[in-house]
Amino acid sequence: MIQDIAPDRLDNAYAFHVPRTEDPVLLFDDKGKLYVRAQEGRLCFTTAKDIPDAGAVYLFAVNDTRYFLAPQTAECVLPGFEYKGIRELRELGQGSELFAAFTAYHLWKWYSDNRFCGKCGTRNGYHPLQRALQCPQCGQVIYPRINPAVIIGVIKDDCLLITRYRTGYAHNALVAGFSEIGETLEQTVQREVMEETGVRVRNIRYYKSQPWGMAQDLLMGFYCDAEGDGDIHMDENELRYAEWVRRDEIVLQPNDLSLTNDMMKQFKQNNTVAFG
Repeated sequence: MIQDIAPDRLDNAYAFHVPRTEDPVLLFDDKGKLYVRAQEGRLCFTTAKDIPDAGAVYLFAVNDTRYFLAPQTAECVLPGFEYKGIRELRELGQGSELFAAFTAYHLWKWYSDNRFCGKCGTRNGYHPLQRALQCPQCGQVIYPRINPAVIIGVIKDDCLLITRYRTGYAHNALVAGFSEIGETLEQTVQREVMEETGVRVRNIRYYKSQPWGMAQDLLMGFYCDAEGDGDIHMDENELRYAEWVRRDEIVLQPNDLSLTNDMMKQFKQNNTVAFG
């Protein structure tokens, strides 16, 4: 999956650093597209040499490489570089560079959405000691937002409930959705499956999790069993496809980046240790 970058290691502890000449300074436009050059499956980023403006914000490190976020006013023109959306990067990159781009996008989105205090409207500043923004007027502190969401592998005999979204990602997927206020994760699983497909489920068991910077999510994967005949009543506003698919007929996604694809693969390969 996208976070499996070993032997590389992410260090997301907050610190105050000044970028060195060779450090990546990631430049996003106002739509969240990243200025990159894709070369043989690798992503090349702008560096402090290319963007010398003061004001770059330290994000995280991968091994000894420190990543920074360029200030919103920064500009750069380099041969071979283009602005690419996060979904495009998913098809262009791999390894630690792609994970860095996703994680940086998560933080860019948070910084971009919280430029002003939600209480008094004053422009926020950087907190001096932690990964946070702080209002200089009323003192409110804002921390990075992480959205809890579930990915659900619904099983009926030798079949898995496969879906495709009405818009956006075009490949096979599983039922998924965000947790609502006051819900447990298990209740989210039950509600999302019912809302999207009309299927009731039981025997809910946790599989594993994944950070997914594209939507500022922490994805949590669950398998569960369909109750009764598993008759599908699809929500056509959310999905354009929802069917029970035999394990040997499941078509996987074109890459191994997502928890969704990992869960489909485990079922397809009949890995009972993984899905129960």
